Amino acid sequence: MKRQGDTAVFIACGLALLAVMTVAQAQGLPDPTRPPAAAIEVLSDAKGEPVPAASVQTIIQRQGARPAAVINGEYVELGGRVGDARVVRITDAAVTLRSDGSQEVLTLTPGIERTAAAGKPADGGKSGKGAAK
Repeated sequence: MKRQGDTAVFIACGLALLAVMTVAQAQGLPDPTRPPAAAIEVLSDAKGEPVPAASVQTIIQRQGARPAAVINGEYVELGGRVGDARVVRITDAAVTLRSDGSQEVLTLTPGIERTAAAGKPADGGKSGKGAAK
């Protein structure tokens, strides 16, 4: 009878060791949601401290309300400010910022170009005949 108790303890210890090893191996895995290093530009502020470049996390298009975006983790509506720049345009794929006469376009998916499917207009069929008004 003592043998069965020893076997149960041995199996429990083995399972605990296996769980600890699995967690230890997962510590070295990269975050799959983190953007590639090339997409994360680092600028410097006036004090020389690193500041990440502006990036768009999401774009919000609402019927009957101003479009908005989450830029650098902050919610900004059309006409709002991001640092010293003003949001002058929000489309379904990009946000345009203007400051001191310069203009910067932040795309939701940098490095990915949108193209029209064969036989469909690039604007998703929103223009031309039969367009909803």
